[in-house]
Amino acid sequence: MKSTLTGIIVAMQEELEIILQQLEQPQTVERAGMHFHVGLFAGKPVVAVICGVGKVNAAACTQLLISDFRVTQIINIGIAGGLGPGILPGDIVIGDSLVQHDMDVTALGLAPGQIFRLNTFDFKSDPLLLGLAQAASAHITAHNSYTGRIVSGDQFIACPEKSQWLQKEFSALACEMESASIAHVCYLNQLPFVCIRSISDNANNGAHMDFEQFMPIAVENSSILLRHMIPSC
Repeated sequence: MKSTLTGIIVAMQEELEIILQQLEQPQTVERAGMHFHVGLFAGKPVVAVICGVGKVNAAACTQLLISDFRVTQIINIGIAGGLGPGILPGDIVIGDSLVQHDMDVTALGLAPGQIFRLNTFDFKSDPLLLGLAQAASAHITAHNSYTGRIVSGDQFIACPEKSQWLQKEFSALACEMESASIAHVCYLNQLPFVCIRSISDNANNGAHMDFEQFMPIAVENSSILLRHMIPSC
């Protein structure tokens, strides 16, 4: 069986801490202002890192994981805004399809989100990692889990009209600022990936959660997902 080295990209220091607390044989390497933590998690080799906010940070981080650390797959965990009317704070969205919603070359006759001269519209998660994420999410019993499209852009979406447009235009369940660029780099490198998001708010139905109230939920969700996914990776 081919050995695996999993890159874990997280959104928050608190999510990284749950990995560092259990990381064996830890080493930290700095690249491009980011700290990559190498070691064994649940008995499996991993490289864990906070990528920073936005698509450029996420893309640079992903390529470093691939080029410098030679990871063989990537799991991305973070927070997002919910777009579906039934998706509530604390719920999980597992991205089976990722799109950059702020890519706009409609003046050239292409659909919103389509990247010029790229032979795909969306970036699809690896079926094996997707299945592991879905199985792990079954252990999160206090909230619902969904599988569907996540859209990313260099915009903080706080407008109900924009949220509704993203849902209608892309059939998206969640929006944030990094996942699709991580997926794009993995696609270019032909590397398996999956992106998973804990929902922090939903502009469509007016449900909002204070960040300090939400953060422990997101961290707990991340802990459960990683604890159940990594041993099978």
